Amino acid sequence: MAHTAEIVVTGLLFPEGPSWCADGTLVTTAVAEGTLYRIWPDEQRKVLLASAGGGTNACAPASDGGFVITQNGGIDFTAVGLYADPPPYVPATPGIQRASADGTVSYVLDVGFNAPNDLVVAADGTLYFTDPGHHPPADPPIGRVFRLAPNGELTVIASDLHYPNGIALEPDGGIVIVDRSGLHRVLPDGTTEVVVETIGTSGGDGFCIDTEGNFYCATVIEHSVRVFAPDGKEIDLLPIPAPEGGFGLTTNCCFGGADGCSLFATDSIPGQVVVWEGLPYAGREIYPWPARSR
Repeated sequence: MAHTAEIVVTGLLFPEGPSWCADGTLVTTAVAEGTLYRIWPDEQRKVLLASAGGGTNACAPASDGGFVITQNGGIDFTAVGLYADPPPYVPATPGIQRASADGTVSYVLDVGFNAPNDLVVAADGTLYFTDPGHHPPADPPIGRVFRLAPNGELTVIASDLHYPNGIALEPDGGIVIVDRSGLHRVLPDGTTEVVVETIGTSGGDGFCIDTEGNFYCATVIEHSVRVFAPDGKEIDLLPIPAPEGGFGLTTNCCFGGADGCSLFATDSIPGQVVVWEGLPYAGREIYPWPARSR
């Protein structure tokens, strides 16, 4: 299929973790700032939604009008060399945060985490999230996948993983993660099975799944999204035009739009969000995280 990526908004400092909202807006994190931004795609407009400090990695809508956030603890972008004038390094405690509708940020979980990365909410309100640590991956491996039940019970459902990154749910509820260079399904006994051995030449970061079970994987330095069928066969490639300077870094994607058939991707370098409209299938239904009094 032939689809062209269109720029939605620019000027974000390492956007990640996009999430479509019921009001027709898109919310992304900005890892380098430790913030969340709300975006109106049709207006190509963005506003600061919340400041959480550290490194806000991914987010999802909550039932109270706010958002649940994976907080990786912060990355020192003054030492990375991506920005001429990088934002200051403001570390935070790794964990799970919530941003209320008015932008106030508090912790849901703040003890015992490496660097939570990506998340997804199931139909029953269960929150699944990855906790890989920071780059480079630790040796021996420390990566984990957690389940946070609506009643607050926290469970490790997979451990000793190399670097669990993106996470999404299949139409039947199966849990799939990006680990090493491919896609892996997390089994009930905590082991994993390979779905896609290698995602392109650079591996994957974040990804999402459509109603047919196809996987849309951000391919990092390939500056694109690769599409795989449920059986792992690659079926499409959605490229992003090279930015000024030639270097791009694509980190995550989600479905949205009025019909659910628009795919939005965070292009962390150069710091923009792009969209492919009119894809053949919509994304999985988005379920709000059930915010509780804490």
